[in-house]
Amino acid sequence: MRARTRAQRLCRQYNILDPEQVAERRAALIGLFASFGERSEVVAPFHCDYGCHIRIGAGTFLNFGCIILDCCWITIGDRVQIGPSVQIYGATHPLEADVRAAGKEFARPITIGDDVWIGGGAILCPGVVIGSGTTIGAGSVVRRDIPSNVVVAGDPCRLIQQLEPGPASGQ
Repeated sequence: MRARTRAQRLCRQYNILDPEQVAERRAALIGLFASFGERSEVVAPFHCDYGCHIRIGAGTFLNFGCIILDCCWITIGDRVQIGPSVQIYGATHPLEADVRAAGKEFARPITIGDDVWIGGGAILCPGVVIGSGTTIGAGSVVRRDIPSNVVVAGDPCRLIQQLEPGPASGQ
């Protein structure tokens, strides 16, 4: 409970900082996250469960209203672009009502590769791995792993187009 309260306090403090307080904003995110890469940016408001389970690579951008439920590791690669209102859910719960009523909560890690673009309003479900160089369409619900260098969209997310690996993805 202390870790969640700490994250709520730090998110609230971050969310009220003036956008021109660049050094203070960066320091707040470095204090909240397990790691926060150079040239990365998070636009307020931002919310998370713990913060200490979030690793963000270099040159990554999270737009307005991103929510990350980080009950376990959430790893976001380098040069990732995350649109507004994207929700990244590591948290999950038992399917059995009696077990759920007992307060059991589970989590599965999420990994997002380098050079990924996630369109606004997308939802990433627990346990997914997103390959490098991939684009996820706005409003998509990602319930399964997505390979590298593809365009996917929909609910459930499905393949739209295969892409050629680019030099930025290192492939």
